[in-house]
Amino acid sequence: MIDPEINEILMQNKEHFVIPASRVATVQADNSLTHAFLVLTKVRYSKIPVLGADDQFEGLLSMPMITETMLGLEKLSFDKLDTLCVGDVMQTDVATIENPYDTEDVLHLLVDNPFLPVVADTGEFTGIVTRREWMKTFNHLVHTVRG
Repeated sequence: MIDPEINEILMQNKEHFVIPASRVATVQADNSLTHAFLVLTKVRYSKIPVLGADDQFEGLLSMPMITETMLGLEKLSFDKLDTLCVGDVMQTDVATIENPYDTEDVLHLLVDNPFLPVVADTGEFTGIVTRREWMKTFNHLVHTVRG
């Protein structure tokens, strides 16, 4: 359990933890892998959220998920990128959180995830919480708390 005083300090920056969906690069589940390849190349993120109809969160997509489809025995083939869609290769078993969220749950999940998708109870993607933002807060915390 997190000490209540520490939790209070952490929550002072709570509004900075969630990056709104409007500022997050995403792809649609029905986009071609060619489109997704270009998006991931341009934004240079390791993974991005995949959305369906009405901005429903469906999963995550990474460059290795795309390049795996390109690997042949002797060469790379770009042919499948136009015939497969994001929904064919995306990761669907993804840890998500709702807002408001439990601090302790988020901290445990961020150990193994660079970000967590924030999904409303309706399934709508509303943003992400990043390990980077939490680390900035911890940096502030360890430099300001006096014993």
